[in-house]
Amino acid sequence: MKTISVTIPCWSEEKSVRQMYDRLMKVFQEKLPQYDYEIIYVDDCSPDNTRAEIRKLCQEDKKVKAVFNARNFGFNRNVFATMQYGCGDATFLIFGDLQDPPEELPAFVKEWEAGHMVVVGQKVKSRESKIMYSLRTLYYHLIGKLSDSGQIQHFNGFGLYDRAFIDVMRQIEDPNPYLKGLVSEFGMGTKILQYEQAESNRGKSGFNFMKYYDVAMLGITSYTKILMRVATFLGALLGIVSICLAIFVLISKLLNWGAYPYGTAATLVGVFFIGAVQLFFMGILGEYVLSINTRSMKRPLVVVGEKINFESTEVRKGEGAI
Repeated sequence: MKTISVTIPCWSEEKSVRQMYDRLMKVFQEKLPQYDYEIIYVDDCSPDNTRAEIRKLCQEDKKVKAVFNARNFGFNRNVFATMQYGCGDATFLIFGDLQDPPEELPAFVKEWEAGHMVVVGQKVKSRESKIMYSLRTLYYHLIGKLSDSGQIQHFNGFGLYDRAFIDVMRQIEDPNPYLKGLVSEFGMGTKILQYEQAESNRGKSGFNFMKYYDVAMLGITSYTKILMRVATFLGALLGIVSICLAIFVLISKLLNWGAYPYGTAATLVGVFFIGAVQLFFMGILGEYVLSINTRSMKRPLVVVGEKINFESTEVRKGEGAI
């Protein structure tokens, strides 16, 4: 009998922990009775009663397991660590706020059994605000154009991953991984299933502007080179224009020495324009340097504070222990 590991990254999900379990159990009992399962909740130091709710489930069902991080390590690191805890033939990654429907699992399993190592969900419609959805669409188009490898639009990690793919993920030594890019890069034979995303049970997103910015810049600095090359080309172009302008001004001044006044407005505009371009690309360069600095530290993804219902106390590569 094949085993499916359901891994669930959580943060402030006290309202949906029980609902997630009930809906998953219904799926396994009614539509996937031929598969064994394990359900693993991974809490990234929630400030509410999420851990208490998970503990109750672990006491009721030994196939429900829990991993509690020692502190909050952030969305990207926790999600990437979460998908590596399962020991099944395939790992189903679903987020704890129930925006992504667990009822899609049978469709994912069908495609997996058909030979696809990676089956991911792509949002075609979302209950979030139209402005946010439009901004996401714009970002995906942008990074799709800039990245070296194709990116899956409106994909957040929700999907079913074969054990072979998970083993590849365990070999990646990156303390700040970008899962969406890694799936696009290493997910050979990826199958995309479309679905409609529901509203978060949390009610309010745990992301603010800076967290969205961090995720966006992680994707850009991890999988694009073109911005730095644009800086090089633009710098060269501005240099050529400046030389031509300097030659023009010199000739004009020699021919019209006393009657060739130049106002300060044009000079100020030029200085501010060049300064703005320099500052913009210095910021981009800083993001790349910050990304390189973070990855060179070789830090563990997360530090695990407690595990429940795991038979082995072995800590997988990529996680710390206290």
